[in-house]
Amino acid sequence: MDEIRQDIQRFNALQSGIENVKAAIELLENDEDESIEKELHSSLKQIISELDSFEEDVILSEKYDSYPAIVTIHPGAGGTESHDWAEMLLRMYRKWLDEKHFKYRVIDYLPGEEAGIKSVTFTVRGRHAYGLLKSEKGIHRLVRISPFDSAKRRHTSFASVDVIPLFEEEIDIEINKEDLRIDTFRSSSAGGQHVNVTDSAVRITHIPTNIIVSCQDERSQILNRQTAMQILKSRLYELELKKKEEELVKVRGEKKDIGWGSQIRSYVLQPYQLIKDHRTDIEVGDVQSVLDGDIDIFIKGYLEKNLLKG
Repeated sequence: MDEIRQDIQRFNALQSGIENVKAAIELLENDEDESIEKELHSSLKQIISELDSFEEDVILSEKYDSYPAIVTIHPGAGGTESHDWAEMLLRMYRKWLDEKHFKYRVIDYLPGEEAGIKSVTFTVRGRHAYGLLKSEKGIHRLVRISPFDSAKRRHTSFASVDVIPLFEEEIDIEINKEDLRIDTFRSSSAGGQHVNVTDSAVRITHIPTNIIVSCQDERSQILNRQTAMQILKSRLYELELKKKEEELVKVRGEKKDIGWGSQIRSYVLQPYQLIKDHRTDIEVGDVQSVLDGDIDIFIKGYLEKNLLKG
């Protein structure tokens, strides 16, 4: 009830603001007053911002949309080329997160042997972090002239982006100590700001599911173990949710495309420049701006399409 009351108050405030704007426009039609014009511009900017915020709240109203997110990027087959593509995606997301003023921490980072990364996991905190980033989950495909190919041939690379909610509160997941293998190792560095050079990094393997979680960003082995356990619980909880969804799909007789080969977005740099989201058919020709973090058009397009489906 409190949320409904707040929504009504926000709606009434918006309505009042729009009425004030209408009144200011009428005044300007009769008398060009610079102070009224400045006030009008300020009011319009505020209304547009509030409308965008209101729209985001309506779209992102599912159960876990307000949660922090855990993002993992893995390159596909292709060695150095795909490792480099994974690092390009990490850079793209970092720039987007900086623009949004989200807080993020790289908690596990495994560099490639020649270039790029073999894998990276980072957490994101901010308004609707998981709700926004869930739209990026899937396979991302890159087509370009490879800088690592002396013959300058065109290569196609893939990388997977996995996004799950981070459950910071206690989750009803029972984990037996006998099901865990805990290893310590030396940090790979290049990940977080405070990555240690001692053997304080922790890798936890959940033997029954073969889920492996690593953390190397904290200052001590104890803190790394706590963070890794929190992420392991989140992954196991998501696994339980997936099982329930799959059971529901079986009952409904529907099919879902899962795994590699079903890319959500293609980034073509050669022979032409175009980025296309295959779920929404949204296309952008300014490739560099997208790789520099301008991905809102794809996120919003996906979320709006999902809302219409619902």
